[in-house]
Amino acid sequence: MKKLENKVAIITGATSGMGKAIAIAFAANGAKIILSGRDEKRGNALAQELGENAVFIAGDVRHPAYNEQLVWTAIKKFGRLDILSLNAGILGIGSVTELSDELWKNTMETNLSSIFYLSKFAIPEIQKNEGSSILINASIAAYKSFPNHPAYCASKAGALALMRQMAVEYAPQIRVNAMCPGPVDTPLLWDSATAFDNPNKAVENAANKTLLKRLGKPNDIANLALFLVSEDASWITGASMTIDGGIINV
Repeated sequence: MKKLENKVAIITGATSGMGKAIAIAFAANGAKIILSGRDEKRGNALAQELGENAVFIAGDVRHPAYNEQLVWTAIKKFGRLDILSLNAGILGIGSVTELSDELWKNTMETNLSSIFYLSKFAIPEIQKNEGSSILINASIAAYKSFPNHPAYCASKAGALALMRQMAVEYAPQIRVNAMCPGPVDTPLLWDSATAFDNPNKAVENAANKTLLKRLGKPNDIANLALFLVSEDASWITGASMTIDGGIINV
């Protein structure tokens, strides 16, 4: 039996990078999926690739009504909801004195408030099902600060605090955990590197600073996500799992 057979998941940030890899891994393990993202072309292509048990809903996770629509679609299409995989994120690059108020707000809304919005609408549904789970894709930026990323670091630290609170509030019906990736070879990493004078060198340095001397791959993160939402992790909740090639120790 596949690890997520008969489970229904909503996956945000599903059109690229880690979110896309997670969607593919969950589908391969039997999950029915609601894919969320802003890029309609990529989202529809992924849904077509994954087959009849995947539906893409384009929209912006900063808006509560869109998050409610994701939950409503899962129930209407598949009759239940078991898993949230929350991956949507932006960087909000700029120092505290340079960052615009608008970009600060957009980063916090995308990276943190969206977790609250989707959880608010989803929890009453996923509470109905045994083995339900919420998984937040946070970042080592919750622990380890980087130049010109104040909004990103603050939002990811907030995400971990919210994760721990929800784990307490909704146990034992729902397990709530977080992943904290380090430098993973995704478009977001390369966008982040533009905060440095030499982006290519910054990415190279990040890879070399890991104890394992390489960047992470989206599939590395997807493998951890699959474990954490499956019954293999049935005694894990309120945990933040670092997956960073060891760079947190440097």
